Amino acid sequence: MYTLYGTPGWGSAIVETQLAWYGLPFEFEALDDLFESEDARVRLAKINPLVQIPTLILPDGNVMTESAAITLHLAEVVKADSLVPAVGDETRPQFLRWLIYLVTNIYPTFTYADDPSRFVAGAEASKAFRDSVDTYAQRLWGQVNDAAGAPWFMGDSFTALDIYIGVMTRWRPRRAWFQDYRPKLAAIAERVDQEPRLAEAWRHNFPEGWGMQ
Repeated sequence: MYTLYGTPGWGSAIVETQLAWYGLPFEFEALDDLFESEDARVRLAKINPLVQIPTLILPDGNVMTESAAITLHLAEVVKADSLVPAVGDETRPQFLRWLIYLVTNIYPTFTYADDPSRFVAGAEASKAFRDSVDTYAQRLWGQVNDAAGAPWFMGDSFTALDIYIGVMTRWRPRRAWFQDYRPKLAAIAERVDQEPRLAEAWRHNFPEGWGMQ
């Protein structure tokens, strides 16, 4: 049994949907908003000193963090290539490139801009910092949009990259912006929303279309 520490709608959704896709048994340990709840931070720090989610406890008790590492590990566990192209697959190098691109370039923009006060002092400086980081993230999304295939990011094959896109396009600047300015990614996200194997995970993380606007 896996144990996933997370908050609905946050980055843990990326791992929760993969666990659901593979049919792996897991328990969800819900945490309150880590920016607002000291109790939640203390609770998670005992397991993950970075106090970040997703944090996944493996069946043998080992702790895994970093969603890209978890993505690759779960594919190895189930010995399937339905979300991660197999070693030797000609699409694997580009899959790995864009997986790491998302988690090392775009994902950190939320880490910085969700609570700018951790990095800059004063309300005016915090607003300017967030605006600057958000603008930078939008430029990065442009590169992802340019590289996207159809109907899925890698073309004909559904992969974990599509799950990342489905989740992350619900965050700032949200789906309406993607529809206007990054339409290839918006189209992928809309297809991911309709994937039957992920329906329960989507309902848990994004009830009533949270993040759609």
